Amino acid sequence: MNDARHPPTTISNIGVAMFTVADQDAAIAYYTQTLGWELCADVGFGDGRGRWVEVAPPGSKTRLALNPPMGESQPGGSAIGVETRDVNAEHARLAAIDGVSTTEPIGGEGPVPRMFSIADPDGNHIWVVQAASER
Repeated sequence: MNDARHPPTTISNIGVAMFTVADQDAAIAYYTQTLGWELCADVGFGDGRGRWVEVAPPGSKTRLALNPPMGESQPGGSAIGVETRDVNAEHARLAAIDGVSTTEPIGGEGPVPRMFSIADPDGNHIWVVQAASER
C-alpha cells in the first residue's frame, strides 16, 4: 500500500537468497560439483571472523548465500524456487545423480506450474519450477 504513511519501496530486485548450512566447504562442493552451479563469491570479512559464500546456477542474476549458523539459526529448513525451461528433463538429470534425492513432479494444471523438489545435505529445499515463459 502506498500512502503518506507507507511510501513506495526502493527495493527493486531479489538478489540473494540465504540458506544456513553446517559446513560451507561441503555446501560449496554439493552445489558446484553435484548440482553443477557456479561459485560466485568466497571471501572473508569482519577481520577474518566471517566468510561470505555465494553460488548460483550458470547465468543466474540471483545468487544463493551459504551461511554458517548465526544467532539461533540452525542448518536446514529454508526453501527457494529455481526455474527451468524443461522440468521433466531437469528432473531426469538430477534423479540420475548420486546424492540427489528428488520428489516426483507435481502441478502443471491451471496457474500452478509443474515442479519438483530436492533437499541439500542440510535439509534446505530447492523447488525446481517450470519457467513462466514455458508454461
